[in-house]
This record gives sequence, structure tokens and C-alpha cells, in this order.
Amino acid sequence: MRLTYICGMLRAACNCEQNNSFYLFRSEKERQYYMTSATSDSPAPAREFELGIYSFAELTPDPVTGEKISPAQRLRNLLETIELADQVGLDVFGLGEHHRPEFVSSAPAVILAAAAERTRRIRLSSAVTVLSSDDPVRVFQNFATLDLLSNGRAEIMAGRGSFIESFPLFGYDLRDYDTLFSEKLDLLLKLRESEFASWSGKHRPPLRELGVYPRPLQQPIPIWIAVGGTPESVVRAASLGLPMALAIIGGMPERFVPMATLYRDAARRAGHDPAQLDLSINSHGFIADDSRQAADDYFPSYAVVMNKIGRERGWPPITRQQFEMSRTLRGADFVGSPQEIIDKILFQHELFGHQRLLLQLGVGTIAHHKVMRAIELLGTEVAPAVRKEIRRRS
Repeated sequence: MRLTYICGMLRAACNCEQNNSFYLFRSEKERQYYMTSATSDSPAPAREFELGIYSFAELTPDPVTGEKISPAQRLRNLLETIELADQVGLDVFGLGEHHRPEFVSSAPAVILAAAAERTRRIRLSSAVTVLSSDDPVRVFQNFATLDLLSNGRAEIMAGRGSFIESFPLFGYDLRDYDTLFSEKLDLLLKLRESEFASWSGKHRPPLRELGVYPRPLQQPIPIWIAVGGTPESVVRAASLGLPMALAIIGGMPERFVPMATLYRDAARRAGHDPAQLDLSINSHGFIADDSRQAADDYFPSYAVVMNKIGRERGWPPITRQQFEMSRTLRGADFVGSPQEIIDKILFQHELFGHQRLLLQLGVGTIAHHKVMRAIELLGTEVAPAVRKEIRRRS
């Protein structure tokens, strides 16, 4: 009953988000119930809290000059950011998959393989692999190869995808959106479990005791499930005992507390120990030495990208006032000075008890040197303070 109720509540919340409004708990008692449930049920971190960044490798025009750099230069800049993230001690770099003209990351594993040779410690993940329109065998082979090149630092973050361009591109029917993901995830997990796989499904030819190579260095290679706002996706990740990456890119963070509660409840019901399952929060953000500078640097490019997507999906244009609300303590965006980002991470950690935070440092095109400075601040000022405080709390 409780899971059914939460699922219904979450569906209502998702509908609110599509209309750019804030979901509010129906009473203070209800809010306290879910806040208490999530925090009291949150596992103590078994290891150091992880901070990282992710990117979609945007190729959008500069919002001020209108100029656009070449795809080759964008990729060089991207590799520099990954290298710096490794040098300043960040834990994870994730790269999204897109098949649109404003992105150059249609083949994340290739770019991450180049980054593997320029880094030593940072984990390299997709963010996300659109598994529904890909071949799980090739996904496994690509990331197993990346794992070997990186000496065991590869991860797969699998999701259904919030954009649909890849479906007609690779010959899939959008009417099969849900079944494609479920079926292909099942195959991917079987490939991870065994060198020789036997499997059959509706959307791909069967495998009958065929070997899939190479095998990764990590046993098993981590597979995360990326979730946007669908309770069924939360339950799927929990039931399979897989770590979950929860995207929070709008609304109040408290609205997503039931997601964390649902994840841990469903995991327990499926026979998994919630304390052994990692939860990541993935959000937008930007950091500068000064709070106002961070906001002024971030907003123009953010508005260009979000308003373009909004026009496609029927959303109203975002205003500066809405943006300023989103970067307050109880908003979704991590935009501000290092201390503001520290405070916000710790505030959300009290809500979710999560083990990882990934920030998309800049949405759209921001000057490369400013992005590099944001990464430096995240690694050298924010991360040490956050880790120290979470370690103390634990």
C-alpha cells in the first residue's frame, strides 16, 4: 500500500515539474513523514562521499557573441576539463549521449577512452547510455574496453533517454519505449554476469551460449540506472539491486525525497540491503569565486539551452527570477560561491543520505577558462569541506 501511494504521489509531482511549478507536500505532517523516513532509512556511507561532474559536450553558440567553436576544439576543451577534474581530486566524470546538432557526444565511450589515457584516478562513466536504442552487446564491449584502458575505472549509467532522436536513427519504434529498455537492460546484466550468454527477446536476435569479449577488469563493471521522474524506474533499479542516479534539475529537492524512500523500500522488499546500494544526485550547477559572478556567467547560456528545449516541449521561457529561486538553498541548481555550494550539498545530504553528487558544470556554452575555474573550485574547496563534514556526521 505504501509503495502504491508513493508512486501515485510521485506521478503528480512529475506532472507539476512539466509545468515548471513546485510540488508542495499536502501538509507539514506529510512532509515531515517523508523527510524522516528518508533520512532515518539512509545508509551510512561505506566510503568517502563522491563528487564529480558530467557533460553533454554542448556545441551551442556563445550567448553573448553568437560565435561557435569547431567540434574538434570542443572535444579538446572537454578532454582538458576531464584531465583537470582528475588532477584536483574529483571522483567521477560522466558524459551524456546525444544525437542532436548542438552536442558532439554521440559516442561517449570513444571520448572517455581518450580521457582514460590522460587521467589516473577519476572514474569514467556514461551519463547516460541510451540503452533502449543501442545494442547491449556493443555497449558491454565498448565499456569493457574502456575499463581495460582505464585500469578499472569505467562505469555504465543506463537510461531510457529524455530525447528521442536516437530511436528513428537506429530504427526503433517509440511505441516500444518501455519494453526496449527493460529487455535490453536484462541482456546487459546477463552479459555482465557471464562470459557465455544465452538470451532471447522480442527486439533483438537471440544469443545461444555465445562468448562476449573482452571481459572488463572490474568484476562486475558497475551499472547504474538513471532515473528522471518515473516511480517505475525507481522500483526497477531497486528490485535489480542496482545503484541509482536521480536527476534533480527543477523544483524543490524535498519533492524528490519520496523517490529515495521508494528506492530503499523497494530494494528491501526485493531482498537487497539498502545500505549496500548507492544513490547519486545529478543536477545542474556552476561555481565562481563570487556568487553573483557565478549566476551572471551561468544564466545566459542556461537560458539559451533550456528555452530551446522548452519551445520543443511547450514550456514557457525561463525568467531570471525563476533562475534566482532555483539557486537558493531549497532550489535545484547548484550555482554560486564555493560556500553556497558546500551548504547546499550538505543540506541535500540530510534529505537523501546519498553517496555521490554529479554536477553538470555549465549548461550550454560558457567560456572555457571559467569552466576550468569552476572545476578547480569544486575539487579544491568544495569537495574537501563536504567530505570532511559528511565523514564527521557518519
